[in-house]
Amino acid sequence: VVEAYKQGLRPAVGYELNPWLLCLSSYRAWKAGCHGKVSFLKQDLWKVNLSDCYNVIVFLAPSVKPPLAAKLLAELPDEARVVAGRFPFPSWTPTSTLGQGLEQVWAYDMKEVRRVVQSSAEG
Repeated sequence: VVEAYKQGLRPAVGYELNPWLLCLSSYRAWKAGCHGKVSFLKQDLWKVNLSDCYNVIVFLAPSVKPPLAAKLLAELPDEARVVAGRFPFPSWTPTSTLGQGLEQVWAYDMKEVRRVVQSSAEG
């Protein structure tokens, strides 16, 4: 969230249920000089409506990616971009990748993801 803010993405909001991770995130934002500029909300990602989000960054375990892919396909606009850290979405083809190993990230443009998913469903 802090890096997203530093890269100019506004608003920069993180969702987390674990109170310790919320506290750590707030501390790191303060340490980075972003206190009051980014938000960390104690909310369940599965209950948050993401339809107005255009940049989504996820850092979640591989087992969560398939149900999250369905949620993102259902809610995000075509103009949205999803960036996954550490683990890619197994059924999506990334638009681009950056880094290697533990530092690798995969970027997906939702319009392209939808096109490929629809083509696969038709074929």
